[in-house]
Amino acid sequence: MSQTAAGRPELEAARLLLERMGISPADLLGVQPARPPAPTFAEYVPIVAAAVSPGTRRAYGSYWKRVVQAWGGRRIDEPLPSEIEQLRAEVQANVVMRRNNRGGRSAAEHLVSALRCLYRRAVADGYLDAADNPALKVDKPRRLPSTRRAIGDARLAEINKAAASTGDDPALDSLLIRLHTETACRRGGALALRPRDLDTDQCLIFLREKGGASRWQPISPTLMRHLLAHHAERGDGDRNSNLLRYRDGRPLTYRRYDHLWSRIGQHLRWVHTQQISTHWLRHTTLTWVERTHGHAVARAYAGHTEGAGNGSTATYVRATLHEVAIALADLTGEEHPLAAEP
Repeated sequence: MSQTAAGRPELEAARLLLERMGISPADLLGVQPARPPAPTFAEYVPIVAAAVSPGTRRAYGSYWKRVVQAWGGRRIDEPLPSEIEQLRAEVQANVVMRRNNRGGRSAAEHLVSALRCLYRRAVADGYLDAADNPALKVDKPRRLPSTRRAIGDARLAEINKAAASTGDDPALDSLLIRLHTETACRRGGALALRPRDLDTDQCLIFLREKGGASRWQPISPTLMRHLLAHHAERGDGDRNSNLLRYRDGRPLTYRRYDHLWSRIGQHLRWVHTQQISTHWLRHTTLTWVERTHGHAVARAYAGHTEGAGNGSTATYVRATLHEVAIALADLTGEEHPLAAEP
């Protein structure tokens, strides 16, 4: 017996005390720590929305709103997994039908993901145990392969021509198309650019994208000149503010991308039919890089980080910034300062 273990007399004394208090040892085993009363969905969703990143809020906001509409007055610890499955089915069945609709699977997947995000916060806040998380007991629909693919050179030229010759701000739209074609960045990375993120000496831009990932990405001297001219014409002088702006100086938003592709689709029927978007440009560039410079360079070009499913080899075959710059120089046909380095 250890030195700290209670002896027989101590145990008997404790048992006698419990009996006088009307408490059995079994009662002590069932004692649960005090837990704060669970809030309703209407009360808790705004708290979660304020705590997450803007990207997460944008992705899940409409689904949290749907949850509040359905269960706003209920406590978050009330719904059963079967009720979440019912709500998932309703969302999937009532999704807005678009040309690229795939039976509402994406909407159902996002609803479950939104609820898992909410309940992770609820567990962290102490409103329920991890084992009681009902969203983890509901399966997400299996994600189908993407229908996006690389755009051919001739089609890409049509897109550039439409962007540069139509609309109320063709200079801005042409700049966006070139930025995404050269860098394969996501919309969030472009919108987050600041003047201070431009390294003019080495022709690099600092991209901050989803999941907190960030990287220095090579761009052509021509694109750098246009970004600097854009800032000189439309910027407010603050190097920490948004780089991309409308003519009146307002920072660019996601709505500009929606407007851009809607307009291009009016002039190019195949763009409208296939629901071409900015992410197709990312597919186009990364496909070319992978075919001509290999998988490791394509991963670095895309800003992908090591993670599950990539294999341990990815740790040892990471491409350098020099190699990414060489790929960019081949893509644009322009010399790049970092591509010439040994």
